[in-house]
Amino acid sequence: MPAGSDATGQPALPRTWRPLGPRIAGAVAGGALLVITAMLWIGFDDETRASVTPFQRGTVIAMYLLGFSLLYALARSRVVARREGLVVVNGYRRREYAWAQVVAVHLGRGAPWVTLDLADGTSAPAMGIQGSDGARARQAVRQLRALVDDPPA
Repeated sequence: MPAGSDATGQPALPRTWRPLGPRIAGAVAGGALLVITAMLWIGFDDETRASVTPFQRGTVIAMYLLGFSLLYALARSRVVARREGLVVVNGYRRREYAWAQVVAVHLGRGAPWVTLDLADGTSAPAMGIQGSDGARARQAVRQLRALVDDPPA
């Protein structure tokens, strides 16, 4: 039996699942973007640097901030199981579901992330559990299914 879970396979609550691969990729890509931009700037001669206008500098900084905000949105995704229900954060959007609202949990072969089937007939993505995390994601899906099948009281 895994540490932090009971005999039914349910994890101890509250339990947070975060994607590992996208968080690492976001940190590496953000750092690489910063280093490449800095190295390009340092590689320019004085005349070229002097010819860059404040508007051009601002545009480069704005593009970097846009890229960073997109990487950060992916990295901050998470799924939190609490006694009251499930909190799903996808990028900058947060949704809360009562246990009765979540009918099933799916992570199909090759699927990028978990999909929650809801009681109203719709489905919702849960990007906090990414298929690219392999065995880690499958374990998270098993734990989440145990909670959906037998919600905490």
